[in-house]
Amino acid sequence: MPSGLRTAAGYTWRLGLLGLGAYLVVDVLARLEVPVVALFVALVITSVLRPLVDLCARLTPRSLAVALALLCSVAVVAGVLTLVGTTVAAEWGRLSDELRGGLGRIDHWLTGAPFHLRPGTVTDLRAKIGAFISSHRSTLVSTALSGAGRVVELVTGLALAVFCSVFFLHSGDRMWTWAQRQLPGDSRTVWDRTGRAAWRTFAGYTRGVLIVAASNAALVGIALAVLRVPLVLPLMVLEFVAALIPLIGSPIALAVASVVALAARGPVTALLVLALIVIIGQIEGHLLHPLVLGWSVRIHPVVIALSVAGGAVLAGILGAVVAVPVVSVAWAVLGELRAQDDGGDQDRGRGDQRQGGDQDRG
Repeated sequence: MPSGLRTAAGYTWRLGLLGLGAYLVVDVLARLEVPVVALFVALVITSVLRPLVDLCARLTPRSLAVALALLCSVAVVAGVLTLVGTTVAAEWGRLSDELRGGLGRIDHWLTGAPFHLRPGTVTDLRAKIGAFISSHRSTLVSTALSGAGRVVELVTGLALAVFCSVFFLHSGDRMWTWAQRQLPGDSRTVWDRTGRAAWRTFAGYTRGVLIVAASNAALVGIALAVLRVPLVLPLMVLEFVAALIPLIGSPIALAVASVVALAARGPVTALLVLALIVIIGQIEGHLLHPLVLGWSVRIHPVVIALSVAGGAVLAGILGAVVAVPVVSVAWAVLGELRAQDDGGDQDRGRGDQRQGGDQDRG
């Protein structure tokens, strides 16, 4: 048998086994969606609140520091949601009038160049949507009721995430030390180094992406306020949440904002909002990401794009959110293992040189 064919066959069955193992891991994680997502959210909460807890623990007992950090975070999230709801309720009447007038303007705009559509196209489309909803009311109700089960799973997962994050924040180091003691003695050092590298990368990515998302939301809010687009605060929150998905999240949120601008302010304002997609993308890609994430995540944008696409195919929106931190952590672990192997090779090389020198002297 030719040596090339024998080598290719060896690579093939090894890669096949690795692919089968990866498929089984993904399948098991998909079946354990609620605890896996809860664990991921708990790690996110821990990485964000850990600096605050460590700071408060210098002045108070650690249990009290954890409680204060969690209460402050819950107060901030509840305050933002309350402010968004109040803003929408306060602007709902004016927004409804603007949307009705905006639909008329869009209809008039589409009848002219370059579209030349039939007059009343938007009005007919709205009537068809209303008729569809009326004729499929029972189906929509059953879908909503089936979605209630997802709400229960969401609440359960969130409660489990908060429960786990409390212990991670309070005694995460002791938990990691206990886990290391269960491993064979000769592998504890390797696991400790790779685990700490993985945590540094994950925490750095989480904090960095939150800073980038907040910066994007602030820029979008300023631009929308200048353009006098309604619902600025809800659109800022949408931009913040969408920016957690790299590369594709922010353009989707700005596309939604452009639709609101089109209905409320007209096509010129909508085009200006669409131009923000390019501007925000350039600022995010060439300034914020290198400045904020460059020290913790060193992955090429092509790898990020492929990771987001692969995660979206495997697990939808959740997979798109999780893909980049998972790839970043895996890359950090491989880098730590390579550095350790290189260090071991250098130590062995110095040992061989010392042994050779002893032989020469002998």
